[in-house]
Amino acid sequence: MEKLRHITKKLWKQRWVKPVLGVLVLFLGLTLAFPLKVRPRYSTVITAADGTVLHAFLSDDDKWRLATELAEITPVLRQTILQKEDRYFYYHPGFNPVAMARAVFRNLTTGRRTSGASTITMQVVRLLEPRERTYGSKIIELFRAIQLEIFYSKDEILQLYVNLVPYGGNIEGIKSASMLYLGKPPQLLSLAEVTTLTIIPNRPSSLRLGINNTRIVQERNRWLNRFRKTGLFPDETIVDALAEPLNAYRRALPSRAPHLALRLKKSHPDQPVIHTRLLPNRQAQTEQLVAHYVGRVRAMNIHNAAVLVVNNQTMAVEAYVGSAGFRNRYDGGQVDGVRAVRSPGSTLKPLLYALAFDQGLMTPKTVVNDVPTSFSGYEPENYDRQFYGPITVESALANSLNVPAVKTLQQLGTPKFVDLLKKAGFETIKKQSKSLGLSVILGGCGVTLEELTRLFAAFANGGEARNLSYILPNEAEGTSRKNRLISPDAAFLITNTLTQITRPDLPNNFDNSYHLPRIAWKTGTSYGRRDAWSIGYNKRYTVGVWVGNFSGEGVPELSGANIATPLLFSIFNAIDYNSSSGWFRMPKSLSMRQVCAETGDVPGEFCEHKIVDYAIMGVSPYHRCQHRKTVWTNAIGTVSYCAHCLPETAGTDDAVQKLYPNLAPELIAFYESRRIPYAKIPPHNPACTRVFARQGPQIMSPNDGSEYFINPNQPQQLQLSCQADNEVKEVYWYLNDKLYRKAAPTEGVFFSPQPGALKISCADDKGRNTNIQITVRAE
Repeated sequence: MEKLRHITKKLWKQRWVKPVLGVLVLFLGLTLAFPLKVRPRYSTVITAADGTVLHAFLSDDDKWRLATELAEITPVLRQTILQKEDRYFYYHPGFNPVAMARAVFRNLTTGRRTSGASTITMQVVRLLEPRERTYGSKIIELFRAIQLEIFYSKDEILQLYVNLVPYGGNIEGIKSASMLYLGKPPQLLSLAEVTTLTIIPNRPSSLRLGINNTRIVQERNRWLNRFRKTGLFPDETIVDALAEPLNAYRRALPSRAPHLALRLKKSHPDQPVIHTRLLPNRQAQTEQLVAHYVGRVRAMNIHNAAVLVVNNQTMAVEAYVGSAGFRNRYDGGQVDGVRAVRSPGSTLKPLLYALAFDQGLMTPKTVVNDVPTSFSGYEPENYDRQFYGPITVESALANSLNVPAVKTLQQLGTPKFVDLLKKAGFETIKKQSKSLGLSVILGGCGVTLEELTRLFAAFANGGEARNLSYILPNEAEGTSRKNRLISPDAAFLITNTLTQITRPDLPNNFDNSYHLPRIAWKTGTSYGRRDAWSIGYNKRYTVGVWVGNFSGEGVPELSGANIATPLLFSIFNAIDYNSSSGWFRMPKSLSMRQVCAETGDVPGEFCEHKIVDYAIMGVSPYHRCQHRKTVWTNAIGTVSYCAHCLPETAGTDDAVQKLYPNLAPELIAFYESRRIPYAKIPPHNPACTRVFARQGPQIMSPNDGSEYFINPNQPQQLQLSCQADNEVKEVYWYLNDKLYRKAAPTEGVFFSPQPGALKISCADDKGRNTNIQITVRAE
């Protein structure tokens, strides 16, 4: 410590120390008072995964000022610039004292300014802060150059120079000139092209690319010959460059993926270069397929489409098409169909059934009844307005039937399903969650193509949802975060069902065709035929397709099957034809078991037709099948007996046991209304004294305790319907204890309600009755 003090005192006595310290203090004070501001206002450039430019925007001061990254400054470009502008760039502190002294001497001896001494650093200062060319300005530039050298590396200063040099008009920077006049990025430039671009900034008005190309070639060759004399490049390289023609003219910058480009520019406003994960060839191919396809269906009054292509392994978005034509103002081409909120139609059904599988409510072969059903006044119909009676869950999903889906949602509970949708990232559903009901499964909510595609990519990834990745990982925010929605078992069962091709949503003329790719897919058509969806996936890719009109206009021909799916198939055939990536494997926790074909339950003693079904071990239901039951009847099967009226001679010709289908009342009502023959249980013994203890007719419509709103100016009617036992031939409807009408049990009866409380009663011809209460209000 003592030695350090001694050295300090000795230094302080030196004459040069105090002046130097004074200069340093002055420089520091000036730097604090006049800080250097290096804030070039770059154009936003959107690049593809391979670095090629997809889209570019003017800077906010209306300049084409494309940022050149350090990796784009090739050794040839670096050597050419340094040889021409500042050979001692890497050695001086921002100014070249020798060059400055030589310039001062020449200017004084000639009486005029004959040469300058601006280094690249000083030129950068002048480009950042333009001033009149005076000696006072030179002093300020000198001060700023030293600041620049202190706070920035040499490579960063060179990069600023490359980005700011003028090329006439509103074009600045070598990359801007390279892309606009030569149609290529700086790293692909030849020596002749590099030399061309380095000479323009000194004479941007007289050496105008595309106009004065002959003069530019003469000046270029003069500098190439100077490079040959200095030995900067090999002679053969110089000879080739001298002979190279100049093909320079004003070009338009690429404009691929305009919707994504605008989206990323808005979300990253201060980032001059945004590296996306789009594949340029895939983007161009998909844009072309969409444009051509919409051109074909435009005659049907269908004007737009949107497509998203996702790589399942990386979740990288490899193609993003927001509309059929961005510049088509008449059809709303600038609307981003990938993010537009639309009705999903039936596209959410796979997630519903996957949740039901995971909750142990059913398996693919579980049989449900597709019959007319009222859910508290909500009476859904199928797309074709038909009902199919008993049908397996996998068939209900493959055929996109509505009643089984609504029944499943009612069993699960709407809140549980909505919570899963929120977990899957459906933002509009998060906002609508409090008002959503059973209709959510048939499209009564808002979703985007982006959200649906991400959901189906989760099926492809074994039930794990991950964020879509639009930009390179080092720039993205948490794209690798995983969120398990469903089990791998449920995901496999859904995939297995959606792979079936014997289904109504297979487009016309695609069956038994080589055009059919091996994918799992689901279609959807919104109410009013306003939106057609088709989302498909295989091991490698998930592709989401929406087709429709941004105006919301419905079209009779619009459907997911015949309009959206052909485009989906075309894209898959283009990007992954005859894929060798394999198919999905069954998880080890998934087992196979025999079930009864009539119910999908574990076979019971009366099950004769058995089939194989999947089951999630420890989760799937284990119910014994009871699709048939024994009934005591007389010998000819015209009367049935209960335990109270069974003859004492049971087992003889007086009473025998027979097997009958154990049908649900709703299915019996369906068969009766459609006059579909089935094995009926004979009417109960009319002599039985305990018959009145049995249940009376069940009122199916209206719904007990509900409120119904009517418009007094436009009278509306409500339907009365019920389910009754087989032996009932007639029922009697009462309104507020007054007989309204006699009808058959399966007949629908209509009446015009009046505002107020209303008691509705239904009695059968056995004297049994049921009552409900509703309230009718005027709108």
